[in-house]
Amino acid sequence: MNNRERTMAILNYQPYDHIPIIHFGYWHETLAKWSEEGHIGGEEALFWGDGNQYCDAIAKKLGFDFGWTCQFGSHTSLRPGFSEKTVKDLGNGKKHVMNGDGVINLVDDSIVSIPCEIDHTLKDRASWEEHYKHRMQFAPERVDKKALDDYRARQERIDRPRGLNIGSLYGTIRNWLGVEGACYLYYDDEPLFDEIVNTMGDMCYRCAKELLEQGGLQFDYAHYWEDICFNTGPLINPEVFREKIGPHYRRISDLLSAHGINIISLDCDGCVDALLPIWLENGVNTMFPIEVGTWHASIAPWREKYGKELRGVGGMDKKVFAFDYAAVDAEIERLKPLVALGGYIPCPDHRIAPDAKWENVQYYTERMREEFWK
Repeated sequence: MNNRERTMAILNYQPYDHIPIIHFGYWHETLAKWSEEGHIGGEEALFWGDGNQYCDAIAKKLGFDFGWTCQFGSHTSLRPGFSEKTVKDLGNGKKHVMNGDGVINLVDDSIVSIPCEIDHTLKDRASWEEHYKHRMQFAPERVDKKALDDYRARQERIDRPRGLNIGSLYGTIRNWLGVEGACYLYYDDEPLFDEIVNTMGDMCYRCAKELLEQGGLQFDYAHYWEDICFNTGPLINPEVFREKIGPHYRRISDLLSAHGINIISLDCDGCVDALLPIWLENGVNTMFPIEVGTWHASIAPWREKYGKELRGVGGMDKKVFAFDYAAVDAEIERLKPLVALGGYIPCPDHRIAPDAKWENVQYYTERMREEFWK
């Protein structure tokens, strides 16, 4: 079996030889540190990206087989995006910067962290009409033909399952508006909220359809990015999510099913429990990255509640990479009964952080092979 075959066998509860060793990539600060330590080259640290040649080279050195987020997709968001520019220079390396989504962030050159949002261009119907609506028009050119031809030519040589990236139905909208702005908009102007959601849903559907109808391509699974939960629950009312977003998942799930794709995964950090049944009832059946966090997420209680329709990739507590071999061993012991459930593949539950020790990550991949390649 190759990695593509064994991965899909596991997620479909079919016989397989052993589990693949999967990663979720790395923070750039992690790669910079590892480059300074001499483990990887400067080019690898600087130009790493999901699924590119540097990604494969780093994975091989660490002992990983492939990354789950190495997928092919199209441009489902703003086209063109906003031009990044400094709105206000505060001095001492601090400034207000507009990003490609039209969000103004406080940037401090001395701090590496999630930026603090200061303001949002998208606030109401006037700003939607002036700045966003025309950037959300579908065109076949949203599928990069050159990238598509390259992917088509090399897909047979890629030793991993072939993923179709669908985009985001709500996470990107939450980025545009901010958490508070998105929540308030539903109550202040529900018709506008509906229009934005429907525009994004239709865009993701049409881009997926455009790719699925291309010749010479075969996808094994589909994948969404959302990131719409935090440590105590979702960043949207679950009933609003079910009513407004759910139908778009269902429409796309039906499209994917018609093209033979039955594994649909979704990337959301945080405590996802309140949204999980909504995803399941609308065809999304594989949770990723199952962030352990302080809320101790695990596939086990979900499987007990929802049965084998619920699959998972992730759930390995990446924090142990900062400690020692004993911590890695203990984490692998915790994963054993979860793997035994079937339909589940361990993977670090987010990008590997800068406190991770290179030798601990290598030890993890070696021990995973010892335990799960018997």
